[in-house]
Amino acid sequence: MKSANTATTGSRQTPGSDPVLVRRIESPLGELTLKATQQGLVGIEFPPSDEASQTPQPPADSVRLPTDQPEGAGADRASTILDRAAAQLGEYFAGVRKDFDLPLCPEGTEFQLAAWSALQTIPYGETWSYGQQATFMGRPTASRAVGAANGRNPLPIVVPCHRVVGANGSLTGFAGGIDTKAALLQLESPEQQLLPSAAGR
Repeated sequence: MKSANTATTGSRQTPGSDPVLVRRIESPLGELTLKATQQGLVGIEFPPSDEASQTPQPPADSVRLPTDQPEGAGADRASTILDRAAAQLGEYFAGVRKDFDLPLCPEGTEFQLAAWSALQTIPYGETWSYGQQATFMGRPTASRAVGAANGRNPLPIVVPCHRVVGANGSLTGFAGGIDTKAALLQLESPEQQLLPSAAGR
């Protein structure tokens, strides 16, 4: 299995926010895009679909920090976070890391943040149903809302939404695609028997 390694680094800034540094790394799943601010990791994106990849994308180093942003103010810390994230993902794909130790700073609603926090309690190599996750959150009737929140998870793999499956054990929707979800589950538990995708939760 090919290990993760760092590639081009760039940055962008949105109005009223910390600058966001972007780094692309190679992984067994294809190129992953990591995003971080000085506060923490804010995004992990899977390779685009074939249709999306036909849209020209600027290279990661084509956008620079604004000139009025001191180079060391937040960029150094964000770059260090990206270094750590890339290294830990490499260890994960190599099968030597089961937990991540990174500062995370996802943006979401109160419910989404609660759902993503619950995801981090699912042990490596195990799976929950959406109903189990909802019950853990104290919202046993909110399995559909939990599924929607998981679908908006900006930090897949590190916040392991791939460990949530249908009530009957079948694979369900995943931002990186069902094949990617299956690959991650097989990496964590090679003996696990996976059922085909189904709508039920």
